[in-house]
Amino acid sequence: MAEAHQAVAFQFTVTPDGFDFRLSREALKHLYLTEINAWKKRLIRIKNGILRGVYPGSPTSWLAVVMATVGTSYCNLDISNGLVYYIQKHLPERFGPYQTPQTRALVSMAIFSTGVWIVGIFFFRQTLKLLLSYHGWMFEAHGHTSRSTKVWAACVRLLSSGRPMLYSFQTSLPKLPVPSVQATIHRYLESVRPLLDDEKYQRMEVLAKEFQDKTAPRLQKYLVFKSWWATNYVSDWWEEYIYLRGRDPLMVNSNYYVMDFVLIKNTDVQAARLGNIVHAMITYRRKLDREDIKPVMALGIVPMCSNQMERMFNTTRIPGKETDVLQHFNESRHVAVYHKGRFFKVWLYEGSNLLKGSNLLKPRDLELQFQRILDDPSPPQPGEERLAALTAGKRVEWAQARQTFFSSGKNRAALDAIERAAFFVVLDEESHRYDPEDEASLSLYGKALLHGNCYNRWFDKSFTLVAFKNGQLGLNTEHSWADAPVMGHLWEFTLGTDIFHLGYTETGHCMGEPNLMLTPPQRLQWDIPERCQAAIERSYQVAKALADDVELYCFQFFPFGKGLIKKCRTSPDAFVQIALQLAHFRDKGKFCLTYEASMTRLFREGRTETVRSCTNESTAFVKAMVQGSHTKADLQKLFRKASEKHQNMYRLAMTGAGIDRHLFCLYVVSKYLGVSSPFLAEVLSEPWRLSTSQTAQFQIGMFDAKKYPNHLGAGGGFGPVADDGYGVSYMIAGENTIFFHISSKFSSSETNAQRFGKHIHQALLDIADLFKVPKADS
Repeated sequence: MAEAHQAVAFQFTVTPDGFDFRLSREALKHLYLTEINAWKKRLIRIKNGILRGVYPGSPTSWLAVVMATVGTSYCNLDISNGLVYYIQKHLPERFGPYQTPQTRALVSMAIFSTGVWIVGIFFFRQTLKLLLSYHGWMFEAHGHTSRSTKVWAACVRLLSSGRPMLYSFQTSLPKLPVPSVQATIHRYLESVRPLLDDEKYQRMEVLAKEFQDKTAPRLQKYLVFKSWWATNYVSDWWEEYIYLRGRDPLMVNSNYYVMDFVLIKNTDVQAARLGNIVHAMITYRRKLDREDIKPVMALGIVPMCSNQMERMFNTTRIPGKETDVLQHFNESRHVAVYHKGRFFKVWLYEGSNLLKGSNLLKPRDLELQFQRILDDPSPPQPGEERLAALTAGKRVEWAQARQTFFSSGKNRAALDAIERAAFFVVLDEESHRYDPEDEASLSLYGKALLHGNCYNRWFDKSFTLVAFKNGQLGLNTEHSWADAPVMGHLWEFTLGTDIFHLGYTETGHCMGEPNLMLTPPQRLQWDIPERCQAAIERSYQVAKALADDVELYCFQFFPFGKGLIKKCRTSPDAFVQIALQLAHFRDKGKFCLTYEASMTRLFREGRTETVRSCTNESTAFVKAMVQGSHTKADLQKLFRKASEKHQNMYRLAMTGAGIDRHLFCLYVVSKYLGVSSPFLAEVLSEPWRLSTSQTAQFQIGMFDAKKYPNHLGAGGGFGPVADDGYGVSYMIAGENTIFFHISSKFSSSETNAQRFGKHIHQALLDIADLFKVPKADS
């Protein structure tokens, strides 16, 4: 095919007549455009680096300081206390092209003003970091803000005013503190008390005491030392040991999925929906490159770390025999597309002439390109159809196959096109859409996003954008580079841009007229031998067995949402978490170690911390509910205690006083030092049989949720963490509904996702009844 020659800029062969030298004009043009665009991005980065580096200062504030210094000088006032004269005296004798005293005085005043300006920036930045280290505001009751917190908030607003760029606050964010061993051990023992009988608890107390007195002091010293020089003492180890060193399949075990808006329909035209969405995503990437995105702010004033957003695009996970590597490319001008067993490369920028190489293709042009792929009748090449199953299987198998079969030739070039793509796109052959009248529709939609058919998703890419045949969308996201709220930020922007800024014609196509002269998508070429095909088949069988074992039950809870929960005077998250404890006890007849993810992005390079939701207080409430002999007043009192405990634990986790990340890092240090710790070994081996997470929403305010109440996504979900446990993701979607995604394994006789979902539904209703919350018919 002619398109294959675009992969290289030139080719040559040796003939009897000498060298036969051939140039590919199209490839040279793309190389030229790539270099021009790379230089533009470098200049933008330099400019942004300067503006970010002087924040909260600005060129305007520098000019103001210079003018103030010059102005006072002309009024015969020396605010420099002789420093301007000192600088002028020590300027080189042959300074510059002008030697007049006036020029030397102006240069001296500019140098002095610049020094004052830099010192001021440093002072303001350190002051802001000190202010952001205060977290007392999180522990104050809603509506009862103390005077000190009000003063603190006013100071933060003052120092963070102006127009901050995405990374402006990074150097002002405090470091994640290392908790004391004593505090962590105390909180740990408290968290396992409701799960252990007296004998087992006393044994754990002995192990904890021995660890605290003998082993921990040495490990803690090394950890504190690391916290002094590392930006974050947890994040690098968390990424490496929890994610990249995992040898199990990414599919189901690590990757998670995100759903589209489910209560509205945009268009049924698959290529058109994808054209708008891809255009919106690359628009977001351009904003990201230019740092033209507002930092996420808690309460509208406290900045959160934006570090995770750097690897959102142009990123892939490279398999290794012992550990994987995350590879991020500074530039990518195409997406990789999969359809009916074939892989394509679609350029994202205009290439009809050199002057247009930096213009993003319009949505209608992208629709045309995707439609060309849909209309392409060519069959898959041998071994091509199930190739992506390698990314769904065991990591060692994939690493070996990659090294053996994809390290040179056309396979290397084709694999590069996928791994260097901005992201991966799937034109799916199935149709999925949530129908509130069909309970199974949401679960089937979730299953399709979680694993597809095990070979039509590229699980190594930072994210795979899935477009179903009826125009419905979704994401499958690799987890190591960032956590779900970061992906949610992109998704909210994309869906909002699609509906409120781009739109569709009456026939469901993208706006405008297509450019029919665009170069068609390039079909990727493979040469996959039988040995490689055998490796692909082995990975596929592993992935298929894993996918077939996953039971996923997704449902929309209709009776009430956040609005009525607040009338119970509790946080919606605590309400749901306590309901999950009640549901789990009814489902299994026992309590279990429960994981809820919270974020630590109030600190630089913060990621997550664990909230251990199964507490003494929550189990006391659940037991009282199950016994059925307590009065409503008693149950309300027990519920409020459990809710307050949960909220306090969540706040502690967010402010760096969690349990599990500290113990995890102590365990890593012990392995480095070759120190054996029975306590740490037991703690790190405890299974999370109930793993939960709340999906963030409305992070960027693309539209008024009250004005458009049906513009709701259903959140997303993930596979079960333990073979005999549940994975539960939920999104408290606005004021009136909640979406749940529950996963388990068919192979476990102890779990049943649909049964657990029914228990969750009933638990929410039962708790609401305690407070006489009015409900619609369920």
